[in-house]
Amino acid sequence: MTRTTRPVSWIKAALKEFETFPEGARSICLAALTIAAEGSKADIAKPMLGLGPGVFEVALRFRGDAFRVVYAVQIAEELWVVHAFQKKSTQGIKTPRHEIDLIKDRLRRLKEMLR
Repeated sequence: MTRTTRPVSWIKAALKEFETFPEGARSICLAALTIAAEGSKADIAKPMLGLGPGVFEVALRFRGDAFRVVYAVQIAEELWVVHAFQKKSTQGIKTPRHEIDLIKDRLRRLKEMLR
């Protein structure tokens, strides 16, 4: 059985944000994205509810900080990374509203662009 790994594409702003993560956090997130590209789901990835099917969030605690990478698997043939951010919220595990709005906006624009 051959496994097909989907290409991983990045929205430019998400890549720019991701590049600010510490090296160790980046490599853990990249490993999770690779697992997703191979059709599985990493332990640190979970579906993002309310954003439609196929949208997942890699949630990483790293040296006392929280990092998030949001990707979509049901847009075109590749896996799209739509957002990356360091969570500074004090509201527990809840993703801040402005981050959710940004993700929704990027998903909408990406779908329009790929039509």
